[in-house]
Amino acid sequence: MTVHSKLQPYIDAWTHSIEAISELVTPLSEGEWNRATECPGWSVRDVVSHVIGFECEALGDPRPIHSLPRDLYHVTDEFSRYCEVQVDVRRCHTAPEMTSELEYTIIRRSRQLRNETRAPETTVRGLMGREVTLELQLRMRAFDVWVHEQDLRRALDRPGNPDSPGALVTRDFLLPQLPKVVAKEAGAPAGSAVVFDVHGPVEFMRTVRVDAEGHGTIDGSVSLGPAVTLAMDWETFVRLACGRVRGEAVADLVKTEGDQELAAAILGKMAVTP
Repeated sequence: MTVHSKLQPYIDAWTHSIEAISELVTPLSEGEWNRATECPGWSVRDVVSHVIGFECEALGDPRPIHSLPRDLYHVTDEFSRYCEVQVDVRRCHTAPEMTSELEYTIIRRSRQLRNETRAPETTVRGLMGREVTLELQLRMRAFDVWVHEQDLRRALDRPGNPDSPGALVTRDFLLPQLPKVVAKEAGAPAGSAVVFDVHGPVEFMRTVRVDAEGHGTIDGSVSLGPAVTLAMDWETFVRLACGRVRGEAVADLVKTEGDQELAAAILGKMAVTP
């Protein structure tokens, strides 16, 4: 048996992004590892630690036994506490230790994925001990690693790979979550439509429609007379949807037409990742 055809695109996207991260951080000076990223409270070192830690968990390694300091302002709930353990345990690691562990983790994980013979619907252990399908786990890893590659690139001012395979996985992960943002979180009225017009390396136009019961759906057809149209570039869309910036911080990068109050509400609720 070989890797299932449904899984291979996620493996390819993950490989492309994590190898890009390795290439990006290997030549960094010690000081560059301490640069702040848009992830609250996390430096370049912390983002790489997070990537390493989650890949180790996917490999089945035991989680570190580690007590967190009590003064970490960005640790606000159980999930952020869960993520922080893998990060804080590596805060004392040097640049060579970080690059060595990253490289070793990539080798181990690549070998595991290369030899993967399980079906996409196989149940595996996910984050916080939850059971998920293998397909969802690989999809989430491809999404997570590409988003963090972009976090690192912005922090280091080294842009690249905005339209790589991981970017397309990210697009397909984020789009289905927009109906909840519009209909439930932002409270768009029944019968209304909101258009997202995203341009750049990855471009798309999608319409979220709210039905009479207040439920949202998304499609690619053009809406005539939408309540709101939000136009922005791909990077801004990702930063908003992944909670890297607030709507008001990128107001100059987003063109809004229609109901300005609703537009502000949507931009304020666009973060769909923890």
